Amino acid sequence: MRAQQISELTGPGALKLVELSDPDPGGGVLIDVVSAGVSFPDLLMSRGLYQTKPPRPFVPGVEVAGTVLSSTSPEFEPGDPVMAVTMIGGFAEVAVAPPELTVPIPLGLSMDAAGGFILNYHTAYFALARRARLGEGQTLLVHGAAGGVGTAAIQVGRGLGARVFGVASSAAKREVAIAAGAEDAVDSSADWNAWIRDRTDGRGADVIFDPVGGDRFDASLRALAPEGRLVVIGFTEGRIPTLQVNRLLFRNVEVVGAAWGAFLAAEPQFFATAEAELEPMIQQGAVAPVIGATLPLERAADALRMLENREATGKIVLAI
Repeated sequence: MRAQQISELTGPGALKLVELSDPDPGGGVLIDVVSAGVSFPDLLMSRGLYQTKPPRPFVPGVEVAGTVLSSTSPEFEPGDPVMAVTMIGGFAEVAVAPPELTVPIPLGLSMDAAGGFILNYHTAYFALARRARLGEGQTLLVHGAAGGVGTAAIQVGRGLGARVFGVASSAAKREVAIAAGAEDAVDSSADWNAWIRDRTDGRGADVIFDPVGGDRFDASLRALAPEGRLVVIGFTEGRIPTLQVNRLLFRNVEVVGAAWGAFLAAEPQFFATAEAELEPMIQQGAVAPVIGATLPLERAADALRMLENREATGKIVLAI
């Protein structure tokens, strides 16, 4: 099979297209990969910066969609269309996924959309529904609103009944956020604190979804409504912020972390719970993944560079 392999932890340029034997399925689901999602964990792994550090050489690729070749699980038959979390090995023509992290592709999702669905949408659902307790009629502000996880958060927020607003760095990206379902979007260089308060009768946002970190985190604390929740997803700006907790005390606000993968390690049953809650959102039209670019397997390094340079809107997928 063809696969993209990493032997040196020097970033996207380390990816090399190679011929490998098909992986041993063991007790997993062997998948004929049609589409592979390109995610920040793949970029971080290419530099040895992710918490999971597979031995080299390895094939990156944390999520895929395709058809089942074989499975020891009675839930899956050869030929079944599935999407799955692989954690590594997805940038290849054949990949293996754990049965418990493999699900049938819901009606209404293309192979491209399915290849880039699980990480972003399960993360968004976990962050907003479980960790931030976003409810009907509340206000959600999404940073990085044109990216893969940002557009997912917009759509999941709408599916949970919230009013959703976005923050993005260019007019084109704000258009992507609005097309994804945001009620409106504001430039990240503007006074978006005043902007969101103007749209909420001065209250601020009930929940702020922050995959950016750095200065954005600091400013977000000031944009929360009373009893608001700032949910931390990641640190694409690079700086991991610190917090003086008296700011939480005096304003009656919360900061919550949302590490979906770590949570699944402790409560694996949540994967099925999230999928069951997301599927009706797909059927109702609230959730419709935004695919910003589809590149061939040969251009996997370019896909990672697009993420690294913040050039991507929506989700990037590889067509295998």
